[in-house]
Amino acid sequence: MYAVIATGGKQYRVTEGQQLAVELLGEEGSKVDLRPVLVVNGDTVLATPDQLAKASVSATVIGDMRGKKINGFTYKNKTNQRRRYGHRQNLSTIEITKIKGA
Repeated sequence: MYAVIATGGKQYRVTEGQQLAVELLGEEGSKVDLRPVLVVNGDTVLATPDQLAKASVSATVIGDMRGKKINGFTYKNKTNQRRRYGHRQNLSTIEITKIKGA
């Protein structure tokens, strides 16, 4: 059984027991419910909003971390206008504890 969940503007394919890094969700040790977009259990596929209303995906926040550094550079031609910047996204590591179908 696996599910596709939506969190932080992205979608992830998850199974029970899997750990993954998603955008910041909450405190370490807290439990979160994620919105499933698709649930597959063998030949059974739940994809419509009516079917997904009964489905749920539960996870536990294991810890926080920071993503890889992104370096950016902007400039305007012929005006000597330049700017360098960097960014590191704050992420939460979660573990999928339960996938419940209909």
